[in-house]
Amino acid sequence: MTDTSPSDSHGPLIFAVPKGRILDEAVPLMERAGLVPEAAFHDKADRSLSFADQSGTMRIFRVRAFDVATFVAFGAAQAGIVGSDVIEEFDYSELYAPVDLGIGACRLSVAEPVEPVDYRYGNASHLRVATKYPRITSRHFERQGIQAECIKLNGAMELAPSSGLAGRIVDLVSTGQTLKSNGLVEKDVIMQVTSRLIVNRAALKTDPRVAALVERFRAATDRKAA
Repeated sequence: MTDTSPSDSHGPLIFAVPKGRILDEAVPLMERAGLVPEAAFHDKADRSLSFADQSGTMRIFRVRAFDVATFVAFGAAQAGIVGSDVIEEFDYSELYAPVDLGIGACRLSVAEPVEPVDYRYGNASHLRVATKYPRITSRHFERQGIQAECIKLNGAMELAPSSGLAGRIVDLVSTGQTLKSNGLVEKDVIMQVTSRLIVNRAALKTDPRVAALVERFRAATDRKAA
């Protein structure tokens, strides 16, 4: 991998966080770790992607979850928060996930129509699957001796079976209500998912502020669990 060197240690540390459902759980934990975003960060109508923290020593990038991993892996951000599903899908060698934050709990699962017609689950050598996670999905079905043709979708996953795009989906599931509302049923759990603190390995080795940040998040997570 190239271009993974950390930013100038005299400049602000860059911390990347994901938009969406994880963020509401992540912010209180960040604040317990001493990373308090400026007021504009909390304005959901604000389309800015970069924010200061109140100490003036860090900047916070608010981006898509998959982009959090990319920013940190390539050294554009020194640390961030992302789900273990994203870490598994990208498998970047420069990512290190030292702290399970215990937030954003859900599962990555296979789902199919309540009455599938193109094949019965576990009884086929080939199938088409719609997913944001082609790497994880392919490996999961390979272990069953099934060749999965992965159709990459970034949203509206539940429409894939009814539209004829794919017979199955692999997506994050929390309560299962969205699946039920779209005539789908969860068939197999691939992995349990929680959010993790991730850091750039090169930055961790060369910038003592990153190691200190890890310890602050570890302490904040321990206090949350107590």
